[in-house]
Amino acid sequence: MMFNRRTRLIKHLVTVIGAALLAMSTLVAAADYSPNFKNTEISEFINIVGKNLQKTIIVDPNVRGKITVRSYDLLNEEQYYQFFLNVLQVYDFAVVEMPSGVIKIVRAKDAKTSNIPVVEGERFNGDEIITRVVPLYNVPVRELAPILRQLSDSAGAGSVVGHDASNVMMLTGRAAAVNRLVEIIERVDRAGDEEVEIVKLKFASASEMVRIIDSINKSTGAANNAGGKSAPRVVADDRTNSIIVSGDTKARARLVNLIERMDQELETSGNTRVIFLNYSKAEDLVKVLQGVSASIQAEEQGAAKGKTGKNREVSIDSHEDSNALVITAEPDMMRSLEEVIRQLDIRRAQVQVEAIIVEVFEGDGTTLGVQLGSEKFGATQFTNGVVGIGSLAVGIKNAEGTTTSTTGFDDNGEPYSYDTTTAGDYTTLASLLGGVNGLLTGVVRNGWAAVVQAVSTDTNSNVLATPHLTTLDNEEAFFIVGQEVPIITGSTTGSNNANPFQSVDRKEVGIKLKVTPQINEGDAVQLTIEQEVSSLSGATSVDVLINKREIKTSVIVDDGGTIVLGGLIDEDVQESISKVPLLGDIPILGNLFKSTTTSKRKRNLMVFIRPTIVRDGVTMNEISHRKYNYIRAEQLKRQAEGIPLMPFQEGPSLPEWDDKLVLPPSFEEYIENKGKDKD
Repeated sequence: MMFNRRTRLIKHLVTVIGAALLAMSTLVAAADYSPNFKNTEISEFINIVGKNLQKTIIVDPNVRGKITVRSYDLLNEEQYYQFFLNVLQVYDFAVVEMPSGVIKIVRAKDAKTSNIPVVEGERFNGDEIITRVVPLYNVPVRELAPILRQLSDSAGAGSVVGHDASNVMMLTGRAAAVNRLVEIIERVDRAGDEEVEIVKLKFASASEMVRIIDSINKSTGAANNAGGKSAPRVVADDRTNSIIVSGDTKARARLVNLIERMDQELETSGNTRVIFLNYSKAEDLVKVLQGVSASIQAEEQGAAKGKTGKNREVSIDSHEDSNALVITAEPDMMRSLEEVIRQLDIRRAQVQVEAIIVEVFEGDGTTLGVQLGSEKFGATQFTNGVVGIGSLAVGIKNAEGTTTSTTGFDDNGEPYSYDTTTAGDYTTLASLLGGVNGLLTGVVRNGWAAVVQAVSTDTNSNVLATPHLTTLDNEEAFFIVGQEVPIITGSTTGSNNANPFQSVDRKEVGIKLKVTPQINEGDAVQLTIEQEVSSLSGATSVDVLINKREIKTSVIVDDGGTIVLGGLIDEDVQESISKVPLLGDIPILGNLFKSTTTSKRKRNLMVFIRPTIVRDGVTMNEISHRKYNYIRAEQLKRQAEGIPLMPFQEGPSLPEWDDKLVLPPSFEEYIENKGKDKD
């Protein structure tokens, strides 16, 4: 036994040494190899090839066995490397080439889970393990994948995986086998004679025609597919009223023939349809549809190029009560009009416009005047806001009254004397003092009179309005809070001043807002705005005086954005001095001979606008809910504060948002509740 074991060991060493010497002896001329291995361990074979090719090779521990190969030709380096791959493939081993250049040798069945390079084209055509991704354009990957799996080395390094979503095939295996599968795919993945043909209909509806053809194909689908070809497909193009037919030549011809036979003119000259609208107004669409039908007929007559054709009668009417259109037209014209209606009868977006109008007014004024008068030497009279001394003197004189002394003798001859006082007239003085503003004091003595008037005014005004408007896209909305003021526009008198009358017009005074929103592409809103703030300022000799501030503009604002329209700023300072020449210029003493009035006014008006696009009912419901709760909270606050002098009276308030409408009880419920109350 020991002798036989030693004999086998010696033979093995001799074989290994001989194979190594033989392999080294095959290296002739620097690039030629003549490999010759007999009963050699595969690990030694791999080691010798790695040294000859100067490659780093990592061998899996499961790679074991002996090989016997011989080449009688001289091989260059590339041929020698392919010879190496072929030997490993014969013995069911595979080579995995890493990006770093390192070569891994594993069992073929383990190669598919290794880091296999993904390559493009046919750069590799030997026994290297590679992966290729191949897109399919005409054949579904789920139909071709089972066939390719039968042709691949599924038990070894080969695998075929398909991705249905992108219709892509992923192939893994030896380069030569993968390239063969790719060639098969390229030959199979062809459109063949399944071309596309477009059939334009003259009378029938494309959608209805496709529905009929699909029903026929479903019933005869099994017989048509007996030859293995895919079933023909038809698609309707409603825009051009055409049918797209795809499939093989015979199937296409059969379908085209069927379509042409069914596309026949109806026996009647037209048909009538009643179309109920969901959002648009029927009377608004009548003119649009009449224009569309006239345009289609003009286009058809132009395409005929002078050929005589029949006049196509089209009748379009609206029924306002049901908001419906009644159309009588030929089928093709009817389809065109229905398509226009479908695109126009859509739910339009709405726009909520929130405006903030702020006006701040400040005004200050001061008047100081001294006026003098004498019965013999004249007087000073100023009219810049100071009461005239002449008018005041007349009023005082009329109010003093008169006293008359009477003397005489009585019946006994005794002298007597008495005074009679007549009451004064206060009318002039009362009228004068009624127009006095501020402090007025004066003195009248020995024919001289003096009047001093001093007044200081301070006016502040703050107007804030926050009107909200909600309107449809491209629809004008108007808002006003104010009053109507009568304005005299003319008067007429008859002969001899008989039967006079005046014509009066009413003008709206207050806060006005007129908005027309237009939703542009995206979330921008174009607003055409007319905004006005007006108020009564007083009366003139002709009629009333109205202050007015107005803005007219067009702006573009993003949805939910805020824009300021503009501010009207007015600042006015006026000073009026009336004085006696020379005397009024004397320092300090000159104030007795002058009257001064100074006024300062400042007005600032700002308008802010914020549009919000409302495209659905949910958003509108949220906005309404928020506003509703705000008003209800204000009412509950007032209700909690109570009503002065009426402590047991509750103020009105809105019900909760989700409360349902409460109906009064029926007669039976009323009788039943009344009986319970008595009990």
